[in-house]
Formats: sequence, structure tokens, C-alpha cells
Amino acid sequence: MTRPAEDEEDRFQILATASLTLSGARVLKQGDTFAVFDRFGDIRPWGVLGAQGLYHDGARFLSALRLRLEGQPLPLLSSTVGDDNIVFVVDMMNPDLPPGGELLVHHGTLHVAREKFLWQAACHERIQITNYGPSAVEIDLEVAFAADFADVFEVRGTRRDRRGTIKSPELSDSSVVLAYTGLDGLERRTRLAFDPAPQVCAPDRVLYRLHLASMATREIHLTVACEVGDDAPAVPPSFDAARAEAVGVLRGFAVHDCTVDSSSEQFDDWICRSLADLRMMITRTPSGLYPYAGVPWFSTPFGRDAIITALAALWVSPDLARGVLRFLAATQADRMDPAADAEPGKIIHEIRSGEMAALGEIPFRRYYGSVDSTPLFVVLAAAYHEHTGDGATIAELWPQIERALMWIERYGDLDGDGFVEYGRRSEHGLLHQGWKDSHDAIFHADGSPAEGPIALCEVQGYVYAACEGGARLAELLGDDGRARILRARAERLRARFDEAFWCEELEGYALALDGAKRPCRVRTSNAGQCLFSGIVLPERARRLADRLLAEDMFSGWGIRTVSTRERRYNPMSYHNGSIWPHDNGLIALGLSRYNLTDHVLRVMQGLFEATQHSELSRLPELFCGFTRRPGAGPTNYPVACSPQAWAATTPLLLLQAALGMTVEGAEGRVRFLRSALPPALERISIRNLRVGAGTVDLALHRHPEDVGIHIIGRRGPVEIVGIK
Repeated sequence: MTRPAEDEEDRFQILATASLTLSGARVLKQGDTFAVFDRFGDIRPWGVLGAQGLYHDGARFLSALRLRLEGQPLPLLSSTVGDDNIVFVVDMMNPDLPPGGELLVHHGTLHVAREKFLWQAACHERIQITNYGPSAVEIDLEVAFAADFADVFEVRGTRRDRRGTIKSPELSDSSVVLAYTGLDGLERRTRLAFDPAPQVCAPDRVLYRLHLASMATREIHLTVACEVGDDAPAVPPSFDAARAEAVGVLRGFAVHDCTVDSSSEQFDDWICRSLADLRMMITRTPSGLYPYAGVPWFSTPFGRDAIITALAALWVSPDLARGVLRFLAATQADRMDPAADAEPGKIIHEIRSGEMAALGEIPFRRYYGSVDSTPLFVVLAAAYHEHTGDGATIAELWPQIERALMWIERYGDLDGDGFVEYGRRSEHGLLHQGWKDSHDAIFHADGSPAEGPIALCEVQGYVYAACEGGARLAELLGDDGRARILRARAERLRARFDEAFWCEELEGYALALDGAKRPCRVRTSNAGQCLFSGIVLPERARRLADRLLAEDMFSGWGIRTVSTRERRYNPMSYHNGSIWPHDNGLIALGLSRYNLTDHVLRVMQGLFEATQHSELSRLPELFCGFTRRPGAGPTNYPVACSPQAWAATTPLLLLQAALGMTVEGAEGRVRFLRSALPPALERISIRNLRVGAGTVDLALHRHPEDVGIHIIGRRGPVEIVGIK
């Protein structure tokens, strides 16, 4: 989150000094390791936000990396991350060498190619230098490096009074080991290995003196391994072998997944990049697959983010939802712990590793300060069963589902009014504990901050959906009495919610109720998420939808978090006027629930067109909420994570919403309710859609009045139902 450094509520802020997206930063992630490079493949120690580096397990293991020929930087030819997000490729050439003297090597004589990828807590790099000149050249190639072992929260801007000790480098003919002993007692090591051995190996650089005949190529391999504690240094595989392993594992994540293609190359690029981003964010845990939230600041498990990501990707990859459910069940709170905002049955908000987390300098080692992760856990469980019919997994998880429902009843309602509120118990925890968790996100119409405990409108919707979904699961397991109790609670909540939150003058719902039960009469996107949960009364839906698509809320690119008419509106803020793709995706799914297809298509078209201005067809975590201008793209938000898991799955939500698609796995059925496609798409093909025990391949064609659905392949008993 981006907040003023002097505000006590913002001591874990991200310093916004420049834009990751505008800088052309290149991002890789694998497992618990991620890297942020510049376009040249270097790591600049004073680069954008100081965020560049190679990170592992909550610390930065490489804070500088620089490649030079004869001490000079190289002009860039091209720089890109592959479509599968595995390999980062850079092409450069030499400048005139030497500069300012007698010209010995004309610019463009030498081609320098860099390839990088991450695998098994290491960055693997291949550097190839080719001489395209008519005669041989002698050239010095230097690789300089440094490691500061900063905790990721230090890099984000949190100041520390004390740090551990940097050790003296260890040198051999072909390797350098940089090490740091933290205040937590752990030694962290960066092991740089070079093949072949350089002519000079120093604590902060290596030097190769290369002789290159005409048309000759030299190849150098660099491996930067991140080691923690007593981990024995493993002998890294060769560059090609490591890359083959990395590619195989990533493809294994997707082997059973659904695939999508269309009549639009641009739309296909959007979907492919989104799926590649999602798979890059996935980490394999003992509980199964789990999507980390976002790079660089949130490359770690988050509860809310993973649940929404899994919900959005459910029709493409139901295995991901199963992994998320099992992970969250395994980390569910089992006792009161005010310092961690934990209560029995509560679902995790955030898990952090690293030195500062181990020492308690930040409260997020295992932190439970989110009010919505727990009901959303139940929502995901119910959606997973609806899609897959996997009763065995639900039976396995039922004790944790019940504990989550009991948390809603016993701890979620702080004052007994029937609504779930939050109020932090830890003085170091988050002030606001919904998805809009920046310090100024919850306020009244006059701009004054709302005092807690706070009941957010969308959270009441999540609780409603959790009770409805929990009732279905209870029936599945034969507990009809529990199902009746949960349904009755849902109906009471729906009626009470409409009475307390609906604001006629807003044509929508209040953002929240404060501790005095005063409505925050502010026009926000939170009200739109109430459509997603189904808590909105049918007679309210169209009016609310029209309000969300009005000019003060819809920028042309998407629905703003806060209306331009509100006192705290700021299109450059984190939560008070910006546009969040996942927020729009959930709203679109809600609009589809109420058969508001035209509204869905407007949201979908806006976000799709926004990505046409993105270098990699990638939706970032958020972008600024300025009104769309002719000939210009959306305005980047400085410290948005890119890629970010729930942003990556937004196209999946939008497509599901446009098609009105529901998968009913237990019945072996797929329903399409009033399907529509935007004008840019004539055709969509969906292959390997899992429906219970079967799969189906479908082709959908846009017609003037509707969408035609054709089965092009079917394995197992799968029924298709189209409702116009």
C-alpha cells in the first residue's frame, strides 16, 4: 500500500518514487523466488523504487547486477519475457569502442544476448557474445554484482534500527559467495558461479578477456543461487537442463486445464498472458497448488487474494481451488492471538517469511487481519463443489468449513447486530481489514474517517453467500438441520442488509456502517460486489448497475473504486478513485447473475481495450481512475504489482460473466444464461472444460441477437443447456 511515511498507520508503506510499469521492469517468479530486472537484464542498485533485485524467502539476495563491455553500457535492441513467462531474453549490441578514442570496434559489430530464468531458488543466465565483424576482436566483458540481503519490507520502505552482519566474501577461481548473518541467527548466502572461469574473480565483479574471431560466439553461464541456513549448496544443473525442468513443471500445472482461443488475436494474447501470469504466480505447497498474490511486494500467500483468484480460475483450473482450500484449512487459526488478529476458525490474511517477520518487527508472520477471508473460504468451498461434484474433498474439509461458519457467528459479529464487523486487536495490525485496506479507504460523505467497528457492505454479501453455500454443503453431507439454520440466517441477513445499507439518494448501498451504525453514504464499487454475492434484492439490481456504469463511476476503462462526486475522490489514490481489474471482474459476474448482460459487455470491453495499451497485454493490480481520453491509454499507478494474481484472472471472470456460464459438476451439466460476446469477438472456443467426471469442447459464435453454442467434442456424460 502507498501511504505517507510519517503516518503511524503507514509504517509498512510502499514508497512511491517511480513507476514499475513505466520503467519497463521485467519480472520473473518461480516458487518462493522472484526477480525484478531492468530492460537490459541488469539490477540497478538505485533503480525504480529500489525494488530491483533477486529475492528469495522474504530477502533480497542480489541487489546489483551489471554487464559491461570495455566498461561501457550496451545499446538495447529488444527485451521481452516469453509468452509462458519462463525466460527473459535481452538482445543488445556494442557501442563504438573505445568511446572518445581511436575507434577499434564499430558499434553494432558485437551482438550480446542474455537469457534468464528462475529455477530451484536460483537465477540461471546464459550470455552469448557473437562477433559479426570481418576481423577478430579482443574485448573485456565485466559482470559486477552486490548483495544487501535487505528484507522485502526494508526495500518497501520500512526503516530498521538494527541489522545483522555482512560477512567477508569467499572467492574461488569461478565462484563468489556473499553472506549475511541476520539478527534471527540465520545465515543467508548468495552463491555466484561462473562457467567458464573468468580471468579475474573479485568480491564485487568478474572479468573475462575475450578473443572473438570473425563470426565466432563465446558463451558464459552465470548461476546465482540463494541459500538459507544449513542448506547444503546443491550442484546446479546445466542451463539447458534446468530450463527443461522449469518448463516441464510449469506445463505440468496446466496439463489438465481448460484452454481458450477466439477469432481475435488481441483477445487471445490477453487470455494467454493472463493464464501465463497466473501459472507463474502459482507455488506448489504441501497442501497443493497456491497462487501467491503479486510481484514484487506480495509474492507470498494471502488468503483473500488466493480465494478470489481461485474463484475466477475455477472453470479453467479447479485443481487450483482445491489447493487453496487445503492450504487455508491447514493454516486456519485455532486459538485467540490478539497480536496476530487471530480467533478460532479465522482464515489467514497473510503469511510472511524473512528476518523481520521472524523477529516480530512486522506483524505478518502469520497474520489474520482480514474480515472477508473467512466467509470467502466457505464461498470457494461451495463453488468448488458446484463445479466439480467432488464430495470427498468437501467431506475432508468440512470441519474447517464449520469452524469458519462458527467464526462468523461467534467472533465476526462484534456487537450482536447481525452484521459482521472488524476492529483490529493488534495495535500493529491493519486499521482496515476489507479488501480496501489503506488507511483512508473507509469514510463518510463529508470525507471524515469512519470509526470502528466497521461493517462493510460487500462483506455482508460474502457472509450471505457463505451461509447459502454452507447450507448446500451441509445438505450434501446429510445435515439438513444445519442447512436450515444457515438458510434462515442468510434470509434474515438479506432483509436486514437492505434495510440498513440501501441509500435512496445514492441509488445504491452505503460503503459501510461505522461503530455508531451510521451509514457511510459514499458511492463506491463495494456496492457493486454485492451483486456478485447475490445479496442484492432483484428489484434493486438494475438501478445499482446503471449507477455503477454512470459517468462518475465508469471511466471508460473500468468502474472506479470511488465516484468522482465524492469528497475523497482521487484518481491517483490506491483505493479512492483508482480502477482495480479484479473488482470489475467480480462486479461483472454479479451483473451476469442478474441478467444485465449489456452492462457486463461494457465493463469487459473497457478492460480489454485497456490492455491494448500494455506492452505485454497484461492487466496490472490497478491503474489510475482518470477519465478515458481519445488516443491515450489508461494511466499507470506507480507501485502496482504486475503481474498480480487476481488481476491476471480478471479476463476469466469477464468471459464467464459474458457467457453466463455455470458448471454443475455433480449433474454433469453446463448452463449458459443469455450468453453474449462483445463486438470484437465473432467466435470463442473452449476446450477441455471439466464438468464433473467428464470434459467437453465447445465453440460459441456471436449472432446478431444471441450466441450459438456447438459441442465439438465430449468425453463422458456432459449436458449443455442454453437459456436465451
